[in-house]
Amino acid sequence: MFGSLGMPELLVILVIILIIFGAGKLPEIGGAIGKGIKNFKRATHEPDEINVTPEARKIEPK
Repeated sequence: MFGSLGMPELLVILVIILIIFGAGKLPEIGGAIGKGIKNFKRATHEPDEINVTPEARKIEPK
């Protein structure tokens, strides 16, 4: 029932977005979505473990 969106549905969604946000905001919205997807992909490919232990400092005797 809700399996896929065809071309007519996508056009209706695009027209509604254009009416709500206006033509001037669309490039900003597209850029923000693109950056979000890029950051998400980068986060999924990073290693899971993060080293949070402080480095040991050498204290030299005087």
